[in-house]
Amino acid sequence: MSAIETIRAYYDAFNRQDMDAFLALLTDDVVHDINQGERQVGKQVFATFMQHMNRCYKENLTDMVIMASEDGNRASAEFVVNGEYLATDEGLPEANGQTYVLPAGAFFELKDGKVARVTNYYNLNDWIAQVGA
Repeated sequence: MSAIETIRAYYDAFNRQDMDAFLALLTDDVVHDINQGERQVGKQVFATFMQHMNRCYKENLTDMVIMASEDGNRASAEFVVNGEYLATDEGLPEANGQTYVLPAGAFFELKDGKVARVTNYYNLNDWIAQVGA
């Protein structure tokens, strides 16, 4: 698979909520840079993060644009997050089913056809304003 095909498969699995397919696209030592947060390392840690996210948020990503370096080792994606805030996330406003639409992006490093690093970005202040802090 090319870098663009790998990233498209990653986001297709995300949108289907197919965590087995999603996690299969990660290296065992994947580095995850959480938006405005910490760096986590490892597929199991990422799986735990996704369990938490899927409990608190229901999201569908649209308007996807994926770009890759010529050598296929780096990629980026820009997209729109269409979401619903399902359960209160610690330290954030109370959830009551609020919806939001948020531009976002991600940067990737790929190794052997899998995601080895993903760095996500969205404007947290915009999200807080949308869910009604």
